[in-house]
Amino acid sequence: MKTLSRFLLSHYLRILLLCVAAFIGIYLLIDFFEKVDDFIDHHAVATDYLSYLVNSIPFIFVQILPLAILASMVLCLGSLGRTNELTAMRACGVSIWHITRPLLLFVSALSLLLLLLNEVIVPINTQNLNDLLEVKLKGKQKTEIVSHEVWYRESNKLINIKVASPKDKSLTGVRIIQLNDKHMIIQRIDANQASFVDGAWLAPTAIVRSFDEASGDLVKKEDLSDLSLPLNKQPDDFLARERINNELTFMQLLEMSKKLEQEGYPATHQRVDMHARLASPFTCLIMGFLGIPFALQRGRNSNIALGIGISLGIGIAYFILQSFLRAFGYSGALPPFIAAWAANLVFLLLGIWLLLNSKD
Repeated sequence: MKTLSRFLLSHYLRILLLCVAAFIGIYLLIDFFEKVDDFIDHHAVATDYLSYLVNSIPFIFVQILPLAILASMVLCLGSLGRTNELTAMRACGVSIWHITRPLLLFVSALSLLLLLLNEVIVPINTQNLNDLLEVKLKGKQKTEIVSHEVWYRESNKLINIKVASPKDKSLTGVRIIQLNDKHMIIQRIDANQASFVDGAWLAPTAIVRSFDEASGDLVKKEDLSDLSLPLNKQPDDFLARERINNELTFMQLLEMSKKLEQEGYPATHQRVDMHARLASPFTCLIMGFLGIPFALQRGRNSNIALGIGISLGIGIAYFILQSFLRAFGYSGALPPFIAAWAANLVFLLLGIWLLLNSKD
């Protein structure tokens, strides 16, 4: 490795570590103070606090790394420009490409690291956090996943739901099995769709099968419309179902979406999250590239406050656009691939345009 590359990487790495530590600390502090009441109210022990800290840091790291990379790129090149070191490199015939190449290669390696973390570490941490915060501390009933389906029990009923959409207040693929005291099936209700209306889950169409309590034989089969399903949960109670996607890897989401589609159920939400698993890590590379023209445009006028302000502004704009596009993807207005990757493409084109119009 050339001396210049080592100098640039060491300078950039120092700033990146400071940014990562600062962003993680701020994120963790705000998040903890939002949840500390739950820890106190439910008499959490020291191991609960430690588990929260250990499982939160990897999850927070993947969230803030793109923003930290952008801030570090702006501050690194900006500081070099302010001290005329960047000008000296250019005067010696070193192009902007050769100056930024080792930094972009390093950021590319971080993107691959983030992809690995998203597939191996983060799903486990997310599941542990959900179990700690929702089940252990708040005492909520844990939904079990069997072949990527939600199963839970209410009194003498077993409920199976293929897909729960709390935001739409809808359920897809509902099956309710009623048992007697001897655990014999006495009734089974199957509904393809159900919506939460006026405090009850209504199925436009449903099939109700009744069985003999003694023999278990089918006694009656009815096709009913506008049936009120015997479910005691509110739409918000199924929010844990949405978080399950965060606990799944790319391959698990792919398997889940294929199975839902084979069974005739929509898998748009899973497809969008699946493509987002691949798109999100490469946000690091996009942010690193986007920081170059912003740093070059400021030149000797660069300062820390301005660099951080620019980084936060770009980061907020990116995540707002990303949220809008994913929402369109979840609703089916955009193909899942476009919904997941479009934000990266837009900001990549913005970075190219700014770099081409840079004075340096």
